[in-house]
Amino acid sequence: MTAGQERLFALEASGGGRLFSVNPDGSDKTVIVTGCRIPDGIAVDVEAGHIYWTNMGVPSENDGSIERVDLDGGNRTTVVPSGVTYTPKQLHFEATQRKLYWGDREGMRVMRCDLDGTNVETLVRTGQGEQDRRDETTWCVGVAVDVAAGHLYWTQKGPSDAGLGKIMRSGLDLPSGESVDERSDVEVLFDDLPEPIDLEFDPGHRMLYWTDRGDPPRGNTANRAPVDPPGGRRPPEILLNHLMEGIGLALDPEGEHIYVTDLGGSVYAAGLDGADPKEILVAQGNLTGIVHTVLPA
Repeated sequence: MTAGQERLFALEASGGGRLFSVNPDGSDKTVIVTGCRIPDGIAVDVEAGHIYWTNMGVPSENDGSIERVDLDGGNRTTVVPSGVTYTPKQLHFEATQRKLYWGDREGMRVMRCDLDGTNVETLVRTGQGEQDRRDETTWCVGVAVDVAAGHLYWTQKGPSDAGLGKIMRSGLDLPSGESVDERSDVEVLFDDLPEPIDLEFDPGHRMLYWTDRGDPPRGNTANRAPVDPPGGRRPPEILLNHLMEGIGLALDPEGEHIYVTDLGGSVYAAGLDGADPKEILVAQGNLTGIVHTVLPA
């Protein structure tokens, strides 16, 4: 990989759990790490030269974790050990605060920590205990951050194909004197969604993007919507459809591209508006998280 080169880093949850990278056209596939425990969310800290990812572990057990490697796969280390987070899903690296944010599905929370795994915090909790855990409307999956406006976004996916999914928003920090279970600043941005999964936020256009696994026509799609449009919120715009259980989502605002993965093993590329869609990889196993980055010069 040459200096300044664009790369996509992605996760395969099948085949023993792999982390790999490719060029934006799908060429030059390079396996970086194997032996991940159902990897799901991925983030890259270009400045430090690190790749982070979440391991779901066994979803019925409290054994999720977060790991890190160098860009070449060296120095693999566990950042958040098993048991601290239940079933970590999408992972977001926030460069200004230098924090990791993630959704904890069966843990029913949104969490963050420092890059070395210290200062683990629960920011939102949607349920507690086994009875709440059986209610999939409490499951937090996707996560995105808008530091400039001080906002945290997350998805609550709901049961499969039930049309009970939501995209939520709160402040980045817990309001003074409040608890993670009853935050007064939580609002519902979009509801009655088929099954929203991963999120990305484009700060330049104040636009939220997400994948949805639910039934067609609104499900198995990639979508976008402005977060605070003049005149009030509008229905989401479908950018891609006919996905095979869409999961991962990556934005390249400068290059005006969106990248999407699905459990069917494909990676798709399109314009930010969904124009000129291409299938750049096929039959790659059960693909989950994906991130776009430019390697340092």
